[in-house]
Amino acid sequence: MERYKEEFIEFMVESDVLKFGDFTLKSGRKSPFFMNAGAYVTGSSLKRLGEYYARAIHENFGDDFDILFGPAYKGIPLAVTAAIAYSELYGRDVKYSCNRKEAKDHGDAGILLGSPIKDGDRIVMIEDVTTSGKSIEETYPIISAQGDAKIVGLMVSLNRMEVGLSGKAAALDEIKEKYGFDASAIVTMAEVTEYLYGRKVGGRVVIDDDIKKAIDEYYSRYGA
Repeated sequence: MERYKEEFIEFMVESDVLKFGDFTLKSGRKSPFFMNAGAYVTGSSLKRLGEYYARAIHENFGDDFDILFGPAYKGIPLAVTAAIAYSELYGRDVKYSCNRKEAKDHGDAGILLGSPIKDGDRIVMIEDVTTSGKSIEETYPIISAQGDAKIVGLMVSLNRMEVGLSGKAAALDEIKEKYGFDASAIVTMAEVTEYLYGRKVGGRVVIDDDIKKAIDEYYSRYGA
């Protein structure tokens, strides 16, 4: 595993973004782990987060895109900080765009914040995590309605590696099959589990035998 991925795993734990316990997800599934990108709340943590996203985007999608699109609400700061980091790391200015939950009918009117989307634009979408792919179903029509733009890919911070809406294939694989664009992650849950099992971060073992057992049982039911 690349060193930046190991650093990112530790960063998620230290930032209290990746937690282990008993959680109910948006999909309704009961999970022994939970990731909440909303816990990145300081300037320094957002700067680091943007750099990890930028590195992963560059590694997976190169420079052939114009806009980073972050779905409301958590995707908004992700798109902004990743665009800043991409400029600093790779010397290329890319735009950011996000959607509003409700269209604005005055002033800066419309459904979008940031850059408008026009014919020919190439877009990389950014999310925190995709469990079932439901959020993409809500976002894809918004982008498609703006014009003849092309979604190059989706970048999430964590691939939970579990079945999507069909209950058969991994959520990221379902997205690729349904919409025709690649979906990648900074790290996978398999990489997280392998790295953290029995390892101390911040003076404590993050994944002990009990948590590892709960994770294995979860994937025996929902794993792709």
